[in-house]
Order: sequence, then C-alpha cells, then structure tokens
Amino acid sequence: MIFVDGLQFSTHSSSPSHPQGKDILLALLENPMLVSASSSLKANPERKFSVSDESGPERSKWVYIFQREYATVDPAFVDFVGTDEATTCVGLVIRNQKNGMTSVAHLDSPKIVEMGLSQILSSLVDNSLETELDVHLIGGFEDVSLQHANGGTVSESPVHLDGHSFPLCSKIVHTLWSREEKFHIRTICVLGHNTRRDSNGNTYPFFNGFVVETTTGIIIPAIFDRTSRCPDEIVRRIRVSASYEDASWRGKLLETYDCSTDCFKIAPCCWTIRQYHIALSLLNYSDSEILSICSTSPTAEAPDFVDNLKRQWNYLIEHPHWAETFPKKQPRAFSRSSDGSWRRC
Repeated sequence: MIFVDGLQFSTHSSSPSHPQGKDILLALLENPMLVSASSSLKANPERKFSVSDESGPERSKWVYIFQREYATVDPAFVDFVGTDEATTCVGLVIRNQKNGMTSVAHLDSPKIVEMGLSQILSSLVDNSLETELDVHLIGGFEDVSLQHANGGTVSESPVHLDGHSFPLCSKIVHTLWSREEKFHIRTICVLGHNTRRDSNGNTYPFFNGFVVETTTGIIIPAIFDRTSRCPDEIVRRIRVSASYEDASWRGKLLETYDCSTDCFKIAPCCWTIRQYHIALSLLNYSDSEILSICSTSPTAEAPDFVDNLKRQWNYLIEHPHWAETFPKKQPRAFSRSSDGSWRRC
C-alpha cells in the first residue's frame, strides 16, 4: 500500500483498484506535496565524500552501494548510507520509522524489483504489517528524445517516455502499491523531476547520487570519489555484469553488508571464461565506442566511466577464474579498522 501525506494514495485510472504501474507513477509525479519535496531536494548542495577528507575519531562512517546492490544499516553503527553513478538507474530508500533501520538499493532493471524488494523488507521489518515505512525514489531521468517529429519542440509530459528509466520507475511503484506493507512516499525525484537539459535539448540527470543521514532519515544529494566507493571496489563492480550470467543471482539484488556486525560480507558471484574474452575484446575499442556499447545513457555518464570499465576488464584478464577471488565460494569479508577504513578479514 502506498501513502502520501498520511493518506492512502489513489489514482484517477479507469481501474482504481488495479491500476497499472504507469498510472500510479504519473499520479505520484503530479502530487503537489511530492513535487515540492523534489524541488526542496534539488535546492540542497551536493555533499562530497572522500576518505582523504575524513580523519580522526569523529570521522563519518558510511556504507556505499554500487549498482544492483543493497544494504540495510543500523543508525547505531553507520552515519550515512548512499550511492551514486546513477543515470537510468533508480536509488530506492526504505526506512523503518520505529527504529531508524535504513535500506538503500541501486536498482538497474525491472526484473530485480519484486525479489529485490522482498530481500530489503526481510531485513527491515518483522512479521507485523503495521510497520510504517518511509520511502524515497531518487534517480532515473528522461533518457529518450522528447522531440516532436514535426515541430522539434520539447514535450514535458512523461506519458511519451519509454527508454530505461520509465519502465523501471513504473515497476517499482506498482510493486510497492501491490504489497500489504505501509509505504509512505516522501520523495519521488525521478524522470522529469530529475532531468536537466542543455541548449540543444539533450537531457541529463539533475544529480546522480545521494546519501541518507541514518539518525534523521534526511536525504542529501551526494557524490563519492574513488577512495570512498569501498571496500573491494573492482570486485563489486565486476559482480554487477557477472551476476547477469550467474543463475544464483537471477532476479536478486547483490548482497554486500551485514548490519548486525557493521562488516561487509560480499557474497560470491561466478563469472565465466566468456567474460574474460569479452574483456579482451572491449579493451580494443576507443573510449567513445566503449561508451556507446556499454552505457544505457552515453552522453550522461561521469568522466571516469570508461576508466572504471577498463579497470574491471584488466582485473578479469588477470583473474579469469572466479574461484581465485572467492575461494571455496566464500564471501569476501571486511571489517572497520579503528581509523574507520576497511580491512580484509
């Protein structure tokens, strides 16, 4: 069930008891309270996260989430949980109002929404359906051309959208609507609300990342540098693409973090010799060709997008057998050291 401003949400669709995802999404995007919440979020400056900027006993503790991952965190252990590098992907935040337990997921496909939401909720709520859950949706943008064929003017209506972001957002809100838990939508900064345009009409996300302040539930626009996307950056990036061919992760979000111990436990994922050969092949392409081949939104990616891919491919070439990375198919575990950095267990 979806609630907005304390009231159960309804649409104006022809079938109000069984609306389609796009009907729910369009109604939410037009809700005045949620429009105002998106505007307020975009008015906040981005917070930049870097390990080099944090030192001493008062340094912030955060958990970073890559694409297709999720993590649930306890405010007693973690100050911030967040993600970035989202273009057509969507960040989903669900927070338990009672105890502040907060989960963030970086969703990249409608195919992982239903099972992924079940994974998230299993770590957030008990068996009671009375738990009140705050929800924020951030990311995705108008990633298809909105130019009318005859006039060349830009349409502001999301009705004509398809691309990658719109189906993903539709699936998320429809899944929330269909479940019995009580989801209070606080922010829906997606699609048109998260789109800016250049002088040529090309579209880009307004911002690509955010964090949740765990003690308050406040959402803050954020960007992370390479040092703060840790631990085990390259292996976790590789798992994203490898998980598509690993049957054990079909339809699931990738597990990363144990909230009871404040440790990363990066569950294993298998990759094949085929991915080794793909890596060899892709390294022969130019940067512009790599963008075109590997991105759902080539014009909107960050400057380090191609470099990050090349580092992954070089790792795969050096470690073609997944068992070298996950011996005996055991998780890769990392605990926090006294200075807040992560060390391999």
